[in-house]
Amino acid sequence: MSVDVDTYEAANEQYEHYRALSTAAVASVIVGALSATAILSWALVGVPLIGAALALYAIVNIRRHGEELTGAGLARLGLVLSLVFLVAGPAWLTYVEITEVPDGYDPVSYTELQPDPTQAGQMVPPSALDLEGKKIFIKGYVYPGREKDGIRQFLLVRDQGSCCFGGNPKITDRIEVTLVDPLRLKFQSRLHKVGGVFHVAPQTTAIDGAKGGVLYHLEADYLK
Repeated sequence: MSVDVDTYEAANEQYEHYRALSTAAVASVIVGALSATAILSWALVGVPLIGAALALYAIVNIRRHGEELTGAGLARLGLVLSLVFLVAGPAWLTYVEITEVPDGYDPVSYTELQPDPTQAGQMVPPSALDLEGKKIFIKGYVYPGREKDGIRQFLLVRDQGSCCFGGNPKITDRIEVTLVDPLRLKFQSRLHKVGGVFHVAPQTTAIDGAKGGVLYHLEADYLK
């Protein structure tokens, strides 16, 4: 059986010029697109960092193995996407942090409400006692109770792990919130922003079935 020489040579030439598409380049584009999530949380700012690292690796690898690999254009696209969101994400989050706190309120995190583990027997840390009677702004999740709408009093807890999946939040991760008139809440499993006068007043029972009582209270006149 005879083989056409021209056909053979053409096929051989095509084989010799075949270059595999870099998987790192493809991955960098995918991660670069996912880098848009960096505008949602500081914890997600690492996504564009990973995307940029993948893209740079792909670019260097393709240059070193140009006869075997292709996809430099994809890698450059992934790098651009990652760098854009690496800048845009922190910029947006910083803007939100600066502008989200209403005038007259001090921003507070649940970290400031935790006792010092090195101080035996400490229940309420000095940082929490210093907030007594002050107007604070804090973010958290509503602990699900019996009422779903028109809620005046509820527990604001640190995270959804102890809020919306049946967990019992520890006592320093909960704040009993009482809304002033005419504010009322409709239950939603999302992050809430609450502001009001903070009090430390231990009580043995907590609302909505959360066991262990409460230490912290908030007379809230701001809800978003």
